[in-house]
Amino acid sequence: MATRPVLSAILVLATVVAAVCAEVTGKAPSLELNDGKKIPQFGLGTWLGFQKAGGPVKPTGTEVKAAVEWAIDAGYRHIDTAYIYDTEGQVGAAIKEKIRQGVVKREDLFVTTKLWNDKHARDAVVPALRESLKKLDLEYVDLYLIHWPIGHYPNITYDDTDYVDTWKGMVEARELGLARSIGVCNFNQEQLERLMASSPVKPAVLQVELNLNLQQPELRAFCKSKGIVMMAYTPFGSLFPDKAAADAPPPRVSDPELKTIADKYKKTVPQIVLRYLVELGVIPIPKSITKKRVEANIDIFDFSLTPEEKAKLKSYDKHYGTIAVKFWASSKDYPFEKN
Repeated sequence: MATRPVLSAILVLATVVAAVCAEVTGKAPSLELNDGKKIPQFGLGTWLGFQKAGGPVKPTGTEVKAAVEWAIDAGYRHIDTAYIYDTEGQVGAAIKEKIRQGVVKREDLFVTTKLWNDKHARDAVVPALRESLKKLDLEYVDLYLIHWPIGHYPNITYDDTDYVDTWKGMVEARELGLARSIGVCNFNQEQLERLMASSPVKPAVLQVELNLNLQQPELRAFCKSKGIVMMAYTPFGSLFPDKAAADAPPPRVSDPELKTIADKYKKTVPQIVLRYLVELGVIPIPKSITKKRVEANIDIFDFSLTPEEKAKLKSYDKHYGTIAVKFWASSKDYPFEKN
């Protein structure tokens, strides 16, 4: 029979091992994809938003690299990027640094990137992914997504390549081991159904805008019925006054009822919103290049909302999105309502 000092030593060792394992696996639980892989249910977004003149905001320094490093230190294990964001290089540099430091191994991380619209030809998909992998300095990504169902040439005239053919290129990328899983962004239900009818390989993930004002219950139910995991970009929607359009419905971050819920759990209103999205079964990928916010965003796995609180949060759904990309509305593959 073990003596008390030996038992104490065993307990201490078990605690240390548990702490190390928690650090390796990160703070967020994982969801199983329909291809058998697992995906952390929380990620860091690295899209910096739109410029007023159009097009994505480009990084001006190493702010994205710093954010990814802070995120990994804070327990994030899922990083989302895309070719068009121009952040793949910084994401890759941050990952390489954290591996060098011994904080994580490559297999601990889930990295997502996306195929841009000017590479929709079937035979352009694999070379496009190889280019992204070169920027990331990785041998594979965990998830590769068709960024939009809309194809266009570099001069922005429409490329009418059928996204069904684009998907065949995505399947080839997976078969080559360059992407462990594949999926789509910004596809509507009809487009998803058509894609699935055309191929034995279902999308593992659908990434769309999803927040309090745009909760997409019908699309969520459809994806759940088909075993497709949903990722939520722009999870804060119009929550922050400086980011909200004049016609954006409430709530804002100062909403008294949301503040009451947040105070109850000793959390912030953005944390309450992120927790709600997690409880809907989706994967939020909030972006931030502020260390304090990066760390706070993932600190949502130590409480649960009540049915009454979730009903209140559900009431803010107004079918209002912030990312309409109306300049593509004339495309036959435009995925949103045109009016």
